Amino acid sequence: MEKRWVEHSIQDLETVNLLSEELNIDEILAQMLVARGIKTFEQAKLFFRPSLDDLHDPFLMNGMEEAVSRIQRAIKNQEHILIYGDYDVDGTTSVALTYSFFKDLYPHLTYYIPDRYVEGYGISTQGIDYAAHHGISLIIALDCGIKSIDKVEYAKEKGIDFIICDHHLPGDEIPDAIAVLDPKRKDCNYPYKELSGCGLGFKLIQAFASRNDIPQEKVLKYLDLVVVSIASDIVPITGENRILAHYGLKKLNSEPCNGLKALIELSGKADDFTITDIVFSIGPRINAAGRIDDAKQAVKLLIASSTQLAEDAGFIINLKNSERKEFDNNITEQALNMILNSPEMEKRKSTVVYHETWHKGVIGIVASRLTEKYYRPTIVLTQSNGHIAGSARSVLGYDLYEALCECSDLLEQFGGHKYAAGLTMKPENLPAFIHKFEEVVSATITDDMLMQVIEAEKCIDLKDITPKFFRILKQFAPFGPQNMAPVFISRNVYSYGYGSIVGNNHLKMSVRQKDSQVFDCIAFGHGDFLEQINRGIPFDICYTIEENVWKDKRSIQLNIKGIKTY
Repeated sequence: MEKRWVEHSIQDLETVNLLSEELNIDEILAQMLVARGIKTFEQAKLFFRPSLDDLHDPFLMNGMEEAVSRIQRAIKNQEHILIYGDYDVDGTTSVALTYSFFKDLYPHLTYYIPDRYVEGYGISTQGIDYAAHHGISLIIALDCGIKSIDKVEYAKEKGIDFIICDHHLPGDEIPDAIAVLDPKRKDCNYPYKELSGCGLGFKLIQAFASRNDIPQEKVLKYLDLVVVSIASDIVPITGENRILAHYGLKKLNSEPCNGLKALIELSGKADDFTITDIVFSIGPRINAAGRIDDAKQAVKLLIASSTQLAEDAGFIINLKNSERKEFDNNITEQALNMILNSPEMEKRKSTVVYHETWHKGVIGIVASRLTEKYYRPTIVLTQSNGHIAGSARSVLGYDLYEALCECSDLLEQFGGHKYAAGLTMKPENLPAFIHKFEEVVSATITDDMLMQVIEAEKCIDLKDITPKFFRILKQFAPFGPQNMAPVFISRNVYSYGYGSIVGNNHLKMSVRQKDSQVFDCIAFGHGDFLEQINRGIPFDICYTIEENVWKDKRSIQLNIKGIKTY
């Protein structure tokens, strides 16, 4: 599929030149900083040298005083406390962090993860009933609860207090809990708004430790869990998240908790874990527990007190991940065949596929894969509890949630945001929904939105990639939303020697430009270009720059994202 290459343009060249001089760096690198909102020497220092001293005071968050006081009272009065969290990576790491910290201090503690299929997302009536049955009087909810108005009221009727730690956007009404920690509240002046759910759990234990003279090391030991949540929940890696991610990766690569160490060993990658490695290796394994079976298995792994317990729990979770992959691959193949065998579906500007036997736990993953393949708004549906339930994914620039609003008369429930959503409908509404969704998308999507975009920092010459340039470039990490791994464009490059096909249609080659040095390249999925690049004709490339390690030898490698021939 052809992709558009879009190069960033920087208007403020005066700031770029000034920053280049002050930092003694290439203007290309200075332009990248300005594109990230970094315009002064001090801002650059904070960016390149993250410091734990720059973490914000947790008591700046609305409700933190009340939250800490209520936990202190619970401990003093020997109350039973329940740590409650969502079933995804952010929720399970949140629970593991908060439970582990308080369990070291206090024995009357337990945790609860709702069943994805029985209870659904967020705080459930069943969870509150569980708490009441076990004599629990305080629930600390993490990564959920900001819209649970009725559930908090239900808990109060049973004599149970709530502390809510959520990072999702609140509704018009805030639950009447003892404390509601959410930086996105309109009345919250906390300086950073983009914490993950586990990041909020970290701020809670940071505040509690500060108030109770607990050494900082007792809090920082959980930064490996925080970085796993930041990476997996795809929150911006800016500001406070950048600091937490930076030090979290250090902890993950040097002294991870038993559970994460087991997952690292199962991944087969020995060291130098990055945000990308977490997203593709650790996150899916943790998520698999809740997708296929019970997310409590993930918490059990992450709080494991010994290597043996962690290895046992990790073995089970790895099996669940293998099951998840099998479901994922089979359903994706079936869905692709549905589209390929239907000329009408291939011509549409949206994709809606349904099969009553598909596993609900993986349809979101399948929707993402179909979106990558056909690059158009996509919904994958299956049968669930007498209804049809689905996951939806969108393309850059297209508001999926607004499209679903236009079809709301045919839906029982739907929710989500611009690029991802969930929905349910009555089975008899499916044909009308498919028709109306395609009608809405066709009327509101542009041709540009239907072509995948590669966003590039700048067009550069290969000779610009010097050892100093690459050394500084590496310091832009950790990469993630709002600080993505930089993509560059270089034009009129030539293949040096002959390229070859490796693996599943991957192109391996070396390139040079004019009098530049030769760079080794890997272009995943670009084997179809082999014949053209071997003709000796010039071509353009867009790519990221990475370090390749082979038998302890390190070299710069270009990871090709796109090729354009003349």
